[in-house]
Amino acid sequence: MTRSFQLRTLATLAAALAAALLCSRLGVPLPWMIGPLLATAAASMLGAPTQSWDPLRNAGQWLIGTALGLYFTPQVTALVARLWWAIALGIAWALALGWLFGRWLHRDLARRLPESEPVRRATSYFAGAVGGASEMTLLAEREGARTDLVAAAHSLRLLVVTVAIPFAFSFSGVHGLDPGAAARRFDPGGLALLAGATGTGALLMSRTRWANPWFMGALLVAMAFAMTGLELSALPAWATNAAQLVIGVSLGVRFRAEFVHTAPRWLASVALGSGVMIVLSAGFALLLARLTGLHPATLVLGTAPGGIAEMAITAKVLQMGVPVVTAFQVCRLVAVLVLVGPLYRLTRGS
Repeated sequence: MTRSFQLRTLATLAAALAAALLCSRLGVPLPWMIGPLLATAAASMLGAPTQSWDPLRNAGQWLIGTALGLYFTPQVTALVARLWWAIALGIAWALALGWLFGRWLHRDLARRLPESEPVRRATSYFAGAVGGASEMTLLAEREGARTDLVAAAHSLRLLVVTVAIPFAFSFSGVHGLDPGAAARRFDPGGLALLAGATGTGALLMSRTRWANPWFMGALLVAMAFAMTGLELSALPAWATNAAQLVIGVSLGVRFRAEFVHTAPRWLASVALGSGVMIVLSAGFALLLARLTGLHPATLVLGTAPGGIAEMAITAKVLQMGVPVVTAFQVCRLVAVLVLVGPLYRLTRGS
């Protein structure tokens, strides 16, 4: 790591911290994530030499995964298990919504790109899929798509969803809907044991090709403790705030100066489509809420076309059914990663 890299990273973190404190003072929802995200994205697009350090992002995902796993008490786990059919419907909805979004992008814009039809089709399909940016970009590359457009589409969609939904909930005044709470007692010894166990799980997962290994590894280990009824310790608030900050920075640095010059009409279509996806998913969540008896706000987050960490953080901060949201988002992540590639090859000629 060069001295220049270190200075850029420290300067970016300092600006992100200032933005988080300002947003917290102004009452902005999720200030420790949205503040750093917007400040870093704005600075990056203006040409500032912002920098994110991957180990910090990994540590943030580890902390958030651990914090969320603690919500899966035996009672809450039983509730989530009873919702398997609703989770399956959520997966089917995400796959269908992503496919429709991809088709719309293809018809509206991708056909104007100078590349061949197979490239345009692959680009629009993987840009529309409701999955993680890095994973969908990798799959798109294997199919010969324009990876720059795919990555830009997912980054913009994530930004729109991450900012729009918390603000919508904040203005509506909805909060405090969790069916169960995570461990509230702070114990230094228990925290050390929890950190060691979840850190080991995250390290082992990082050696696989699994998506979001630092998040998933810590989440699974923390869930295992919580499911047995073993309450080791709660995480201090400063730790989860710091985790949100570094995750916000890691998202914000994606928006470099050249981002705004990347097919502006493509980005405008993605932004518009992301807004429509939020509205449609909210409608689906309302229907699912009638069938399950759960609060609509919980299912809006569970079915929202955003990232797992970002939606789960929103659920945690606003206390909106963290285990249900996490279960919906994790299962969707796995299903999309497994199915989106084969489905593309199956429908490639349609």
